[in-house]
Formats: sequence, C-alpha cells, structure tokens
Amino acid sequence: MSSLLLRLVCGLLFSALVLGAVVHPPDNLTQGLGMMLPASMLLGVALKGPRRGIIPKKKVPVAVPVEEAPPRA
Repeated sequence: MSSLLLRLVCGLLFSALVLGAVVHPPDNLTQGLGMMLPASMLLGVALKGPRRGIIPKKKVPVAVPVEEAPPRA
C-alpha cells in the first residue's frame, strides 16, 4: 500500500510541476534545466515505484570445517 501511495504522490507532484512550467514558463534555459531534474526523478518513481529490493543481498556461505585425513605410514 505504501508503494502505491508513493507512486500516486510522485505522479501528482510531477503533473503539478509540468502544469506550472506550462502556465508560467521559466525565464531562461538554466531554470528550465533545473526543473527537469526533479521532474525526471518524480516521473521515474511514479512509473517504476520505489526500487529498493531489486538488488538481492549476497548471502555469505558458511564455511564447513574440513576434517584432515590421518597421515599414512
């Protein structure tokens, strides 16, 4: 449920940012580029959702003690 809520909020924030840029366009190119970075991050989370669990954690193998064979005479 939390993932769905996060995606919904990010989608709403993205749409508000785009609507604000359309209604009041930025004055120069640097302001427009500055608005694109958070917009792209919000859109990525809105489309894909939080991606915390994608990279599996490596499990450390347990070292099994090896018994040595008795020396041969």
